[in-house]
Amino acid sequence: MSGRQAQAARNDEVILASARAVFVADPGAPIAAVAEHAGVGISALYRRYASKEELLRKLCLDGLHDYIAELETALADEGEPWSAFAGFMRGVTDADTHSLTQRLAGTFTPTEELTRESERAAELTVRLFERTMAAGVIRPDLEVADLSMLFEQLTAIRVEDPERIVQLRHRYLALILDSLRVTPTDSLPGPPPTSAELGERWVPKKAEPAKPARARR
Repeated sequence: MSGRQAQAARNDEVILASARAVFVADPGAPIAAVAEHAGVGISALYRRYASKEELLRKLCLDGLHDYIAELETALADEGEPWSAFAGFMRGVTDADTHSLTQRLAGTFTPTEELTRESERAAELTVRLFERTMAAGVIRPDLEVADLSMLFEQLTAIRVEDPERIVQLRHRYLALILDSLRVTPTDSLPGPPPTSAELGERWVPKKAEPAKPARARR
């Protein structure tokens, strides 16, 4: 890339990193907060992203790509099935992709590209899950939809120190992995989340019409 193109790419990386930090902390934050966090002018940000919604879509698309990359790595691993599955769980936890799901779901309208990539992610997740299940290394009453909830539980672990967040998430991921691998003595309580329950969070909520003011007597 030319010097100008390289600088533009670096600026874009800074903007996206700032957008992730700002919107994961507060999905309702204005786009001006991203510009301030990134140390760029608001006009420079708008030249790259025309709206907050466009920026949110980009963040989630990048998160999907990271998730898919972890799946592809696990599926390409022809070694011991449990190791590939556990590596996938660790990779997704470290990529923190589900912070975007947990915080940004329902705040924008997904594009066809996002829907298409989401479907691909779901397909690959099923392939990895079924391969692992067929190997007999995870508990038989687990279902693929349970994985989304487990990742979101790990995402909810947050403290002030970023290094401590990583440490704590790995601690509880180790407990989760042990619970998935051990043969259960009892069935899991309640059914797993349905695809409708997981998908409905991405549908923007319509604002309720304002109630007419009551006439004063």
